[in-house]
Amino acid sequence: MAAKFGTSGLRGLVGDLTDGTAAAHARAFGRHLLENRIIPAGAPVYLGRDMRASSPQIAAQCASALIAEGLEPVECSVLPTPALALHAMGHGAAALMITGSHIPDDRNGVKFYRPDGEIDKQDEAGISRLAPECEAAALTGPHVLRDDSAIAASAFIARYRGFAPDGLFGGLRIGLYEHSSAASDTMAAILEEAGAEVVRLGKSKVFVPVDTEAVSEDTRTLVEEWVRSHTLDGLVSTDGDGDRPLVVDETGAVIRGDALGLIVARYLRADAVVTPVTSNSGIESRCEAEVRRTKVGSPFVIAGMAEALSQGKERVIGFEANGGVLTGNIIETGSCRLAALPTRDSVLPILCAFAAARSAGESLSAHVAGLGLPVAASDRIENFPTATSQALVADLSADSAARTRFFETIGRPVAVDLTDGLRVTLDDGCMVHLRPSGNAPEMRIYSEAENEELAWDLIMRTAERVRQSAGAYPG
Repeated sequence: MAAKFGTSGLRGLVGDLTDGTAAAHARAFGRHLLENRIIPAGAPVYLGRDMRASSPQIAAQCASALIAEGLEPVECSVLPTPALALHAMGHGAAALMITGSHIPDDRNGVKFYRPDGEIDKQDEAGISRLAPECEAAALTGPHVLRDDSAIAASAFIARYRGFAPDGLFGGLRIGLYEHSSAASDTMAAILEEAGAEVVRLGKSKVFVPVDTEAVSEDTRTLVEEWVRSHTLDGLVSTDGDGDRPLVVDETGAVIRGDALGLIVARYLRADAVVTPVTSNSGIESRCEAEVRRTKVGSPFVIAGMAEALSQGKERVIGFEANGGVLTGNIIETGSCRLAALPTRDSVLPILCAFAAARSAGESLSAHVAGLGLPVAASDRIENFPTATSQALVADLSADSAARTRFFETIGRPVAVDLTDGLRVTLDDGCMVHLRPSGNAPEMRIYSEAENEELAWDLIMRTAERVRQSAGAYPG
């Protein structure tokens, strides 16, 4: 089984999933829940998917696998991952989302949800242990499934009804880059109900891999042109399965995901914030909440949120550098009462960004500038072998001399954080962070500096040093 668990679910090449691997893990997931008495025999398991070409086939295989395990798969079709999770949790049921999120169309994945939210690392271990014995299980099909697609989508739209006080979004002209996002229809409906005028742009029948954490130059150019040509107050989009937001201000500049997370925490008056070490280092000093740092990946953020809840925190927010926001308990805002949703959601940060700016009488760009965060940047080296990334980061983490040589043309390392990957503070106060992706063969690179030009220069120079060093490691 070449497909494996990454930072959020099972991921792999399409062929490594359609060969029975996705079905084996779906059946192992069902068996794991049954054996641990998390769900009863015959229980429903809600099944959603993104717009990738391979997603219907994988969804059908997983449905057959669940039936073979004595469970009832329920069709939810194409919808955002947070909408699927909300629907399943509302029914006290498990769910499977067929999605590769932001990675290219030749890859795909499966996200797993218990009745109380995303699976954790212990669940992953249990599923991985059971998957080999499920691999050769005979599957049947096709099957006619109960269809909850419209109900699930409507419930997600209703979740945010009344979020913005009357008139707050009135007069806003917001672009929606649809591409192949599973969230485009629900996002349009939510924004329009809030009172904004939505300009729908760039819908694609071919899957477009939009990464909201490392936004490509082509995407930046495209959205900037749309903002200017359509005279927009901002533009929004998501990744493929709709759990990571992309927000562009009225000047055409992309707003970083960790800045969006901070805006949510401030707007909703969070008393605890949980975010990975890759999020901006200025968050602690720019909100009143207690801030906890974790490794990258929603399971780690959710674990940190659970700890905060156990300690009596009442407004717990989690977010990642990609902008996806999680809520740990019921939060009332406007005239709506948001149920806890411990999985990444793109809608909440989008609504909070416009609501916070409007409430302050500011544009998006002015509101973000007022946060006063250190300037940060992030990018990735695509098609970079995972084994090479891991070996390089391991060597630089363990060997200070090797680390000094690696950074000699960039700066002198004076402090190191090994929470997740290698985060190095340089003698001039700048920061560079190397982290092998847990979802794809990519090396992630993050930086912080006193200005945007220097932050991107650090990214470029570090990427060059990574490429120069790659030959010494296995591919």
